[in-house]
Amino acid sequence: MPTKSKTIDLVNHPPHYTFGRIEVIDAIEDWNLDFHLAQVVKYVARARHKGNFVEDLKKARWYLDRKITNENNKPKLESSKTRKR
Repeated sequence: MPTKSKTIDLVNHPPHYTFGRIEVIDAIEDWNLDFHLAQVVKYVARARHKGNFVEDLKKARWYLDRKITNENNKPKLESSKTRKR
């Protein structure tokens, strides 16, 4: 009996994002992640599935470092205790 070959959909369901029980995009949307954190999740999730593990981890780190830098550069709100009256 011939086996059916499974067609790979590289646009809608690429295999490096569709392993396990959920797709990476579903987690990103469900968690309401911003761009930078979404990229971190994407690169970490696909690292073992797309070819270059260390390269994808470095990409994730680049986005995480950028997010941290952006957060550190946001103006700090004064707390009510430190405000002069």
